[in-house]
Amino acid sequence: MAARIIPILPQQALAALPDNPAAQLKAPPPLALYIHFPWCVKKCPYCDFNSHAVRDNGIPDAAYVDALLQDLQATLPQVWGRRVISIFIGGGTPSLIPPEQLNRLLTGVRTLLPLDPEAEITLEANPGTVEAGRFAEFRGAGVTRVSLGIQSFDDVQLERLGRIHDSREARAAIELAARNFDTWNIDLMYALPQQTLAQAESDLAQALSFAPPHLSCYHLTLEPNTLFHRAPPPLPDEDASADMQDMMETRLAEAGYRHYETSAFAKPGHRCRHNLNYWSFGDYIGIGAGAHGKLTSHEGVRREMRHKHPNAYLDAARSGNFVQDANFVAAADLPFEFMMNALRLLDGVPRAQLELTTGLPLASIEKELGVARTRGLLEIDADRIRPSEHGRRFLNDLLEIFLAK
Repeated sequence: MAARIIPILPQQALAALPDNPAAQLKAPPPLALYIHFPWCVKKCPYCDFNSHAVRDNGIPDAAYVDALLQDLQATLPQVWGRRVISIFIGGGTPSLIPPEQLNRLLTGVRTLLPLDPEAEITLEANPGTVEAGRFAEFRGAGVTRVSLGIQSFDDVQLERLGRIHDSREARAAIELAARNFDTWNIDLMYALPQQTLAQAESDLAQALSFAPPHLSCYHLTLEPNTLFHRAPPPLPDEDASADMQDMMETRLAEAGYRHYETSAFAKPGHRCRHNLNYWSFGDYIGIGAGAHGKLTSHEGVRREMRHKHPNAYLDAARSGNFVQDANFVAAADLPFEFMMNALRLLDGVPRAQLELTTGLPLASIEKELGVARTRGLLEIDADRIRPSEHGRRFLNDLLEIFLAK
């Protein structure tokens, strides 16, 4: 059934938008915390994240935790009185952190920031770096959720991807996660080098055999500044990749998973709260080497990036200036930034969400919404704005409509 068309707002001449619509907000958006751990055992050839292979002198765990807590403390004046709803520790390979240092880090975070009693605390982990004792200690330190970088259960594919684990270690890590955590995620990739539809289906079937509460299914892409981009492996063509995506969406729906975000599937009650805050244009503190943050205040929506190289970040601890780059988002750019996140959600966002998180009235993008709806890329009803099925497939075309002219 076609969605009932609801007028966006009564037609009226709109006053010029203020330079800083965020000054109109009654309250800032929800707040999360992202912590970046930049080291890994080995850099994967497809990875464009800020990660660095461990050198002979090892990882300066204690010094890095000291820097993280100093960084967080320096950020406090921007978030006084705001409660944190989730923490995500990403990388790199955060499961390389010694449990005692993770415990010190999370204890320090709790001392500095008020946490929601039901705060979700996620730790990314790679199967080649976990063991039973560590998972139990991570849980004891306060981690409530782990995200496992499985990628594939095919040993040939794992070798092609440069992973340090094999399929046996992948299964062992999943069993440990299920034993120690109520909710956890499996990262799975498809459209891998020379992968067939049958092989992708086998990977998914093996993942589903463990009944994970959450799955993230990513299409392998050749990102700039990666080894795969410089020397591309033979990948499935667009039609074969689309068949794999369709297969995964169908199988996961049949297994009771809700496809709630472009790459995310969850059982009821297991959606990733931290990522939902990103997609809903919530705020987040970003600490750690190269971490990005977004904070809203009466001054506007401010984006920050920490010093990227681990050594530069550690050096910044001496001066106390961890921020390498910061800028306020112009009012004209806010609709695109909002939509770039919100339209990843298959259910979209409430009609009021734009104004609640940016201060911009929905009427300020009435023309763009009309164009997107006319082209069949967007659905708007009495409650929500969401991408149509066509809009999901052509998301870049949909987002382009909201670029500032």
